[in-house]
Amino acid sequence: MVSVLQNVAIDCANAYELARFWSEVTGRPLHPDDKPGDHETEVLLEDGPVLFFNQVPEPKRGKNRLHVCLRPDSTRDEEVERLRGIGATLVSDHRNPDGTGWVVLADPEGNEFCVLRSAAERAAAG
Repeated sequence: MVSVLQNVAIDCANAYELARFWSEVTGRPLHPDDKPGDHETEVLLEDGPVLFFNQVPEPKRGKNRLHVCLRPDSTRDEEVERLRGIGATLVSDHRNPDGTGWVVLADPEGNEFCVLRSAAERAAAG
């Protein structure tokens, strides 16, 4: 017997707006029934679990105990700039001179996530 991962739940202050941000990050749609003001919203990922946004009254405090890592189809650096352009903020930069490393960003509500090198960048590095 096993369990199947249904969703990744993210507590937030504004479920619809944060889901819209993550919809733009992933290029995937919101659930067709979701609308502004909803306290629960979903981003429908292509494969696997959905991103589930749950509006809660308490603010985020401290570092995430769980976070997502993104592997872009463009370069890591291009994706970092794109995400900053849609509302992400820089938390810490772990890029190395040899091209390895990652960047930690935060979404508009302060939830941290990482941007890794693309598959092409990894392959080119050997």
